[in-house]
Amino acid sequence: MSADTMQMRVQAIRDRMAAACARVGRDPSEVTLLPVSKTFDDAAIREAVSLGFHRFGENRTQEIAQKAPLLQDCQIQWVVIGQLQTNKAKDVARLAHELQSLDRLELAEALDRRLQGEGRSIDVLVQVKTSPEESKSGLEASGLNQFLRELSRFDTLRVKGLMTMAELTQDPQAVRACFAKLRQLRDLARQEAIAGISLERLSMGMSGDFELAIEEGSTEIRVGSAMFGSRASSA
Repeated sequence: MSADTMQMRVQAIRDRMAAACARVGRDPSEVTLLPVSKTFDDAAIREAVSLGFHRFGENRTQEIAQKAPLLQDCQIQWVVIGQLQTNKAKDVARLAHELQSLDRLELAEALDRRLQGEGRSIDVLVQVKTSPEESKSGLEASGLNQFLRELSRFDTLRVKGLMTMAELTQDPQAVRACFAKLRQLRDLARQEAIAGISLERLSMGMSGDFELAIEEGSTEIRVGSAMFGSRASSA
């Protein structure tokens, strides 16, 4: 893909973002675009860097480990968005600037230990399961507030917000309901004023549904295929 083509795709995404914001009276500056670079090579990422992007979402820490040495000069911040096994906590602590799929205490404890060893702290989002699909991962909604209370004791984990993946369906109302549920859960958690956690960020919406997510309050959309082109499993 040429840089011009990517630039046109990014502009088309931003136009759609702005239109979605306009429909609900939001300021487009409230919504961030996170490029999802999983499966795309370092050349594609460099093209995105040339357009001003420096945060990139990846599903697997193995891919970050492969790409990071090739892109050392780009000052990239790697964001882990995929489901994470506890034994990969060491890789997140070493390589990532942010984790958006924190969903259980065991993982939080492992991350905290590894981050203490690295002398680092990172931003984290709690992934909440809002879809009825068994295949979707994430913390059950009923356990969110208690989980947030437990996270408040880890100094290495800066809890910034929530993340979700909507139901994979052609029914826009079912998709919208997933996003609305996350916003409502955030609002309820804020009312509890848990350990000063503000939950300013809502990471929700991908290439196929981000307009609905923005209309329901998303502050960051995770876009892969709409920006980079088709892949075996689009984001």
